[in-house]
Amino acid sequence: QVQFVESGGGLVQPGGSLRLSCEATGFSADYYTIGWFRQAPGKEREGISCLSSSDGNTYYAGSVKGRFTISRGRVKNMVYLQMNSLKPEDTAVYYCATNHREICGSYSAFDSWGQGTQVTVSS
Repeated sequence: QVQFVESGGGLVQPGGSLRLSCEATGFSADYYTIGWFRQAPGKEREGISCLSSSDGNTYYAGSVKGRFTISRGRVKNMVYLQMNSLKPEDTAVYYCATNHREICGSYSAFDSWGQGTQVTVSS
């Protein structure tokens, strides 16, 4: 069974940084595309970043482009999201997921959600 465990969230001041971790179990995540999502209070979950397994291409939503970086770790089945220059509007629960494919495509095709990790950006 495909499962994800997200960690690394917390409280950070505006302008600060966090690195989120996504550990996949139940499948070889290194061979599949992984995406990061977030859901802010009162809002729908949105896809913010994707890492294709076939070619290593990365994609970012406009709201995080230039500030967030998705990457795979040296440890098997680990994916990270480095978040810099955090803003209060980045406050949300962050999730990782897979579309079970080798390329990114539509964020609507992702599933196997974990519990998420809370990120709060506040002074």
